[in-house]
Parts: sequence; C-alpha cells; structure tokens
Amino acid sequence: MIIMIFCDKDIDFVTYFQETFVNFTIMNKKEVFAIGVMSGTSLDGIDLVYVKFLKKEYSFFEIIHTETVSYTKEWKQVLKQAILLSSKELLDLDVIYGKHLGSVLVNFISNYKITEIDFIASHGHTILHQPEEGITLQIGSGSEIAKITQQKVVSDFRTQDVNLGGQGAPLVPIGDELLFSKYDFCLNLGGFSNVSFKKESKRIAFDICPVNIVLNHYANKIGLEYDENGSIASEGYLNRSLLEKLNTLAFYNKEAPKSLGLEWVQQEIFPLIDAIEEDISSVLRTFVAHIAIQISKIIKDSDSVLITGGGVFNSFLIQEIENYSNIKIVQASDTLINYKEALIFALLGVLKVDNQINCLKSVTGAHKNHSSGVVCLP
Repeated sequence: MIIMIFCDKDIDFVTYFQETFVNFTIMNKKEVFAIGVMSGTSLDGIDLVYVKFLKKEYSFFEIIHTETVSYTKEWKQVLKQAILLSSKELLDLDVIYGKHLGSVLVNFISNYKITEIDFIASHGHTILHQPEEGITLQIGSGSEIAKITQQKVVSDFRTQDVNLGGQGAPLVPIGDELLFSKYDFCLNLGGFSNVSFKKESKRIAFDICPVNIVLNHYANKIGLEYDENGSIASEGYLNRSLLEKLNTLAFYNKEAPKSLGLEWVQQEIFPLIDAIEEDISSVLRTFVAHIAIQISKIIKDSDSVLITGGGVFNSFLIQEIENYSNIKIVQASDTLINYKEALIFALLGVLKVDNQINCLKSVTGAHKNHSSGVVCLP
C-alpha cells in the first residue's frame, strides 16, 4: 500500500504528526482531563479548574480542583492600562502575560499533584474587543504557556469568529447548551452580564449590560476592592435622572447578536455617570437598579434561571433582580458560581481538539458554526 500526502511545503512534519497523534489519542479516550483558565474583565483574578469530562456525555463532568489566583496591584494596573499601549507593546505584553499564566499553571499543577492532563484551555485576558471593526485581542500567548507547562494548550478562541463576521462573544453558550440545558436561562454576572437561552430550537446569547466592571470601578474610588454584599449601594439614593439616561443608551435597543467591551464602558458609561452624580453610594445604588432593570427584561417571570459569576455574591443586586424580574433565585453551588466560565472554556478546548463545533453562529452572528481556537504544542 502506498500512502501519498499532499501538503504545503512549509509544514513542519514532526509537529504535524505529533499534533495528529495527540488529537487521535484524545478523540478515542472515554474520559478527558483538562485545565480551564479564565480571566474576566472585572480583574478578580485568574480562575483555574481541573475537570474530567465523559466523552460520550459532556454533562457528566467532575470538577476535581479549583483555585483563583488574585492579581497583584501591579498586574491590575498593567491590565487596566493595556488598552493604551502601542501594537508593539501589546505584542510584548502578550508574551509576558503568557509567561505569567504559565507560571500560575505550573504552581496549580504542582500544588494539587495533577498528573493526568490532556490539554490546557486558556481564554486569556481581553484587552480590545471591537468586533464591528474586526478587532478582538486576548493576551496570554498559548505558545509561552505550552513551553512553560510542557502541556498542549488551546487558546485564542475569539479571533476566528470575528474573522468570520461574528462578535467573537459570548462563547460560553455552547457550554450552556451541552452542560446546563435543563435551565430556561443561563445568566452570568461578571464584569458584564450575559445571557443564553433556547429560542425556536436555536441557542441565543448576548451581553446584557456592564456589572462588576462598573460597580468595582466606583468602589475603588473610596478605597474598596468591591462593594461587599452591595451594602454601600443599598444605602445610596436612587438618581432617577441618571437611571433614565442609562436605560436609554442605544446599545439596549440593538438586536442580538451583540457584545460589550471595556471601550464602550469608558466611552458611554463613565462619562455619563460622572457628569450627573458624584456621591459614590448613589452611583452604586442607581447602577444596581440599572443592571436589575436590563436583566429583568430578559428573564422576567421565569423560575428556571441558572445564575453564576461573582455578582451573585452581591446580595443587594440579587434582591433587586428578584424584585424587578418577579422571580425567586435559587443559587447554584459556590464552585459553579465561581468557576463556570473556566469550566466551559475547558469544554471549548475538548470540542476544538475533537474538531467539533464550539462556536455557534446563532449566538455570535458569524457566517457559519465553527470550531474555534489555536492549538500549541510544547
């Protein structure tokens, strides 16, 4: 038998056959062990999840180890200011941050004595997200992570979708579809709130409004990392003029698919708030009402809502969402609340390595469903 292979002359044959063998091995396993890595826009820290998936039925998964590695003040400042960097500086930061993630992962693997890893799936940290301009950037070089950890790495999940005409976000809904389909709505309260649900047999998802990226910004102004339990917001004055202006921003009248980024918050939210209200407790009170109103438009009267993300621990915010939505929220486990996104990025990696669809055109608006992500070998 003669096997003929036709390929581009520039292909590295060693790398090509290594990757083919690794992919074939994973595809034929009954179980897959992965580490999911997530860093959100609210800069709470780097979320890590070591998880086992059952290949034939992804909803039978087991979260084995979890950890959140907080950012130092220096890293927070770097990531907050990264949007101002030049292209060359961003390329350098991509490598530096990738090395940082690699170091964090090495410690995680060592601390929990993890021996079986099929791959690491890393979201990176979003610096730029302007899909209408064909731009999205998540720093954290996959090749640097692979080199430092000596593990296969899947990263850069958004770029391909934007190149296909999509928003590049949200990416979590494929996980909602495969892992949490029993819920009518899957709502995340992180830096931004986003939602995913089934409509006419299609998964629909979009960003709703900013959450912690705004609340934490104003809490920082009075020396706090965040407004614990929403206690400061609960004592503030509801500025109805500001609330009305927030609720009439053009983004809220756009049809899905749609997504938000830090740039929009800096251009639309902060200047609006700063021009109308100076008292921090009143800013927080009013913005909590704004969040609750925007979310209630989507989930009103539904008793089947899975809510995750750091915003769940803001009890005043949850109370306001319940009031405006006319529902009673039953909270998920703390592990799921804190690590759902990292868990789902691990699943996105499973699907990418298996060459299965992990990005839905009904969610992002891309030209087609596709399998997104870039694979790097050590």
